[in-house]
Parts: sequence; C-alpha cells; structure tokens
Amino acid sequence: MHHRTTVAGFAGALALSALTIPAAAQADDFSGDIRITKVVVNGGKDIVLGTTDVKTFTIAVTATDDSGIEVGSTFPVMWHTPLPSGDYYALVTPDNKAGKCVRQSSTTTTCTYTLKINPRIDPQDNTTAGTWTVSAHALANDGDYITKDSAAKAKVLRNSKLTVNASPEPVQKNKTITVTGALTRANWETYKYGGYTKQPVKLQFKKKGTSTYTTLKTVTTDSKGVLRTTTKATADGYFRYSFAGTSTTPAVASAADYVDVK
Repeated sequence: MHHRTTVAGFAGALALSALTIPAAAQADDFSGDIRITKVVVNGGKDIVLGTTDVKTFTIAVTATDDSGIEVGSTFPVMWHTPLPSGDYYALVTPDNKAGKCVRQSSTTTTCTYTLKINPRIDPQDNTTAGTWTVSAHALANDGDYITKDSAAKAKVLRNSKLTVNASPEPVQKNKTITVTGALTRANWETYKYGGYTKQPVKLQFKKKGTSTYTTLKTVTTDSKGVLRTTTKATADGYFRYSFAGTSTTPAVASAADYVDVK
C-alpha cells in the first residue's frame, strides 16, 4: 500500500516554527537583504532509485546576509507535484532540521542536510520519476528571512538494468552471431523490474587489445524490453549494449560479453 504524502505549505506538518514555506505556486517571500545563493542536491548527481534500497543524499544550502546567517534556521525540502489545495504530492524532508553548518565568512553560511528517499514510500508512483523541486528557507541574525519556492531542481530516476549475450561462442570468423539482451527499469508501483519497451539501444563492439567501443547498430527493445539482433564476428572482442537514458531513467551499459573468433 502506498503512503501518500500531502503537506499543506510544509510548515504545519513539519512543526518548524522558524520555517514558513509558501504554498504551491506562491511567489518567493523575503524580508531584507538576505539571499540564498546556492543549493546543491546530491553533489550535483541524479538520485537513482531501485525497488527496495533507501537512497541517502544531501542538500547543501548557502545563504548570505550582512548580519550573518542564524545557524539551525536554514532548511530545505524536496517535492514533485504541487496540488491545487497548496499541498504537495511526493515530498521528502531532512532527517535533522539543524543540518551541519559551516560559516564561509562573517556573512555567508553553508548548511548541509541529509535526506532519505524510499522507493516504496516517497516517490508515490511512477509518475513522479523525473524532475523534483527544492524549496529552501533561511533566517539571518538580524531577523531578515527568505523562502525560495524553487531554489533548485533535481532528477529522481527509475534505476535501469541492461544485459547482453552473444552466441554462439567460439565462432568461426565472418560467421553470424546473435546478440540478445534486455532493458529493464524499476517500477515504483509493483516493486519489481519491468521491461522498458520501444527504446533505442546501441550494440557496441570493442576489439581485443583496444580500449574503445564502436557502435555497430541501434536496436529497439520489443514490448517486453527484449533486444535481439545479428552481426558478423570479424575478430576476437567484446560485445555490449548501451542505453543513453531518458528523462525518467538513467543511462546504462551492459557488462561485456567476450566472443572468441576462430
């Protein structure tokens, strides 16, 4: 059963008296000259979720004000879909609202927060794969404050897997071999991996003793995510499939399958 999370304006549900995050589609709110200058999610990398493992990642928020930033009052949340009511569909918050703060100068502080996203709870369903938004709040020592409804963007993607098998092996030179495989990705509703259909995947070859793969052709997955094609075996070497990824699914390359050519 999915646990559906809707949080009205974030603040009430989080019980954070220092934080006032605006409701969906509301403009940024600030007072004074305080600014949030940088927000980095997961070190700038995509967040990739499978079907079982909880993903731990960080959000670092840098804020500046002439009076300095009040430590413990900076705070980020990450969400996917704003609802008309002002609530949110799919949302994650930090484990510790204080975070770990480092003063860069008398005016600027960076606070880093640890968050966890559970593929069986937080994404809600497969529709939330793709771009999520980070909202952030900061408070200055002189009382200035800022809330940025869209301080940063981050990708939360459905993990992908890719296999390959070239046969027969060994094989006579210039004979035809069949290369099969399958492209699958995590399903956040069934908690299983399912075939990723109608996707272009490159068949690549690396000759023994070399370090570079060459693309031989592009093969499209069938209705079950299965790949199947033929090619000639011209030399000893390694075959693999390579998928470029989509807006909801990361790029992936299969392990290499070595073919001995007689």
